[in-house]
Amino acid sequence: MKTTTESFSKDQLKTLPDIRPGDTVRVHQKITEGDKQRIQIFEGVVLARKHGKGINSTLTVKKISQGVGVERIFPLHSPNVERFEVTKRAKVRRAKLYYLKDAKGKKARLKAKEFGIEAPTEEPAPQEEVVVVEEAPLGQEVEPKQAAEEEE
Repeated sequence: MKTTTESFSKDQLKTLPDIRPGDTVRVHQKITEGDKQRIQIFEGVVLARKHGKGINSTLTVKKISQGVGVERIFPLHSPNVERFEVTKRAKVRRAKLYYLKDAKGKKARLKAKEFGIEAPTEEPAPQEEVVVVEEAPLGQEVEPKQAAEEEE
């Protein structure tokens, strides 16, 4: 008898972003209600990633909803999960952040880590107006002309 994981094939594995514990992710999940389908977004902090990179791998995500902690476990390669978006990354020193389950307030904060920040591109400086000065014979004054007027 085949187990559920053996019935999957390699082509059903999804390509996923680099998700680590401490990341804040948005999970887009398909919800079927009757004959209608919609996408529900669950945003929270990744507490743990389990079962490696195989078909069984899961993600534990926690968020605070109306003052109550809510945890959900998402199978990474489930057809019901549309996609994962990493919105923030935090510096953590553990693989499993279960201590965040009981932490409240300041103790539940994670230190931010630079994520997705590109070097600022320098815009070219606005070009200055070119002033053309004509040489005049001695004793006569000549007013400076703009470069655009000279072309006329």
